[in-house]
Amino acid sequence: MEPTSDNRKHKNSVSHFLRTIWVHVRKHTQIRQDTDYNATVDYISKSVEFSGVNVWILFFAIIIASVGLNVNSTAVIIGAMLISPLMGPITGLGLAVGTFDEDLLKQSLKNLAIMVGISLVASTLYFLISPISGARSELLARTQPTIFDVFIAFFGGLAGIVATSRKSQSITIISGVAIATALMPPLCTAGFGIATGQIWYFLGAFYLFFINSFFIALATFVMVRFLHFPQKKYVDESRNRTVRRLISIFTLIVLIPSIYLAGDVVKEAAFNTQSLKFIKDFQENENFQDIQVIASDREYHHRSQTVSMSLVGNPLSQREISDLQNSLQNAYGLKKAKLIVRQTGESIDITKQNEIIEDILDKKDAALAQKDSTIADLRSKINKIQNAETLSAQLAKEIYVQHPDVRRFAITDLVQYDTKTLENNTIAVVYLQWKDNDYKEEETELLKWLKVRLGVEELKVIH
Repeated sequence: MEPTSDNRKHKNSVSHFLRTIWVHVRKHTQIRQDTDYNATVDYISKSVEFSGVNVWILFFAIIIASVGLNVNSTAVIIGAMLISPLMGPITGLGLAVGTFDEDLLKQSLKNLAIMVGISLVASTLYFLISPISGARSELLARTQPTIFDVFIAFFGGLAGIVATSRKSQSITIISGVAIATALMPPLCTAGFGIATGQIWYFLGAFYLFFINSFFIALATFVMVRFLHFPQKKYVDESRNRTVRRLISIFTLIVLIPSIYLAGDVVKEAAFNTQSLKFIKDFQENENFQDIQVIASDREYHHRSQTVSMSLVGNPLSQREISDLQNSLQNAYGLKKAKLIVRQTGESIDITKQNEIIEDILDKKDAALAQKDSTIADLRSKINKIQNAETLSAQLAKEIYVQHPDVRRFAITDLVQYDTKTLENNTIAVVYLQWKDNDYKEEETELLKWLKVRLGVEELKVIH
């Protein structure tokens, strides 16, 4: 059946609509038109150069980053990455391979090796003299590469070369790429491994640096070829073929092991995802409601992986453990993983445990309330003593004006006990010393005044 006129019109309208969308998409995503080839090559070539000021900048930046890692300060680490010149030779490698520039490739490799050497020396020296010898979380995070490090390095490299190749370069983007790709912290952690004699720290951190550097260079190479950067031509055609062949061989030598190592990172990420899912599913399994996972651990190695669970509750039988092992390898796709189960056979009543915790907290609150009450009582007594001292000083001045024959004066409250009934009461006691013995009449007047002044009915006098 031939298509009708209406069908043809419909197809033509759909085709026109799709072409219109494609034109708009290409217009808004076009990046080749604004590419400044000569300025980009000049900028990257200059950033590859490493001598004089750049040596000291790198040395100081490494020290700053090492301090930041040592004291666990993310802000300090970011500041160090902003001033680091490490990105230059790495993007230079990608540009050199993409344009078959032998001289730039040699210079980039040489300067990158020098930079790495200076970085390791500076960080090792710092950690040798640092009083903080323990590995903090920022250091530990730079010892094991993950699939996210690969993504960050590759897409950060793409953003970096795109920003660099624009006619109006964005310093903000280039600085952001330097922070995101995080080249310096792994080198500092490698220096920490050397300084503390921990070879696995060094290998893990240097592995992370290599992965980051490779994928930044790879991203630069991919974008250079995509943007059709002009390839370098040599006058001698045989020389031209030799350079291309050598660079291609070098690229394969670096590319094959790098892809293999990156593949291992992907496998580790998959292992972590599946092992966590296995542990979560075990906890939610209705057949194991009386069993609780109090701790779990995962260890990944190229040839072997282990998933460990510490359990409390009804002990698992050997057959149940064997079924879990088979499930881990088959249902979750972890063929090389081995399941390790540690169990105590004693269950924990969560409700009872919460009651115990609440009881402890209640006792703690009661103890704090008792302490607060004691502190308040002591403060009240101190205030009374201070008020009594102030009052005595004021009374002494008033008595001196009204009764100048009083030589010494003191007043206080005393508790008076009845030795037969053991009853007690508080009375005001006044100590008086007169200049002469003729004081009876004047003392009577003084005591009357004091009772009114103090607001008491009874006043004990001691001479």
